[in-house]
Amino acid sequence: MEVIVPTVLEPSDRGERVFDIYSRLLRERIVFLGTPIDDNVANLIVAQLLFLQSEQPKREIAMYINSPGGSPTGMFGIYDTMQCLHAPVATYCVGQAASAAAVLLATGARGLRFALPNARVLLHQPHGGVEGQSSDLEIHAKEIMRQRHRVDEILSEHTGQPVERIRADTDRDFILTAEEAKAYGVVDEIVSHRELFAVREAAPAPMDRVGST
Repeated sequence: MEVIVPTVLEPSDRGERVFDIYSRLLRERIVFLGTPIDDNVANLIVAQLLFLQSEQPKREIAMYINSPGGSPTGMFGIYDTMQCLHAPVATYCVGQAASAAAVLLATGARGLRFALPNARVLLHQPHGGVEGQSSDLEIHAKEIMRQRHRVDEILSEHTGQPVERIRADTDRDFILTAEEAKAYGVVDEIVSHRELFAVREAAPAPMDRVGST
């Protein structure tokens, strides 16, 4: 099914200009991850983050997430880029953040990780669907275990949960409501009566955001 991308008309000195909705949001420093994560999607997200960093290196970027997850390598590419930027990246879960997308949600700037009231978060171990010779399967199985260990470390670092608990909880699908995600340390706040699209010049100190309304 083809997805129709809305367009926005804006007046200018040379008449009306047409933007697709995602380009218009990008002008407001909003990046929207609304698809499964593959290498192409990861490249687009990374490119947008790098562009916004080059425009205003210290100004906050807002990433809205409604994604079932996807490629671990794509997720690692986005994650590494987020951590390297000088601009803080605020993350918002709209709908769901599952699998790789949940990792991105949890690894936004401290104090700037949000979920909407009816959002859900799903954490689990990386999946593999590899075919081939037994020696190749063994190689890929080791790589999946390496990726899982690294994801566990990342989630532990950003949620404050022990690695052992992360590993036990994510051995099967681990589904969290917005409130549960906050208690677990995946997000800092649940957005209700707040300006969704506010983008600040710089992130406040982490303790100033946690628990605020």
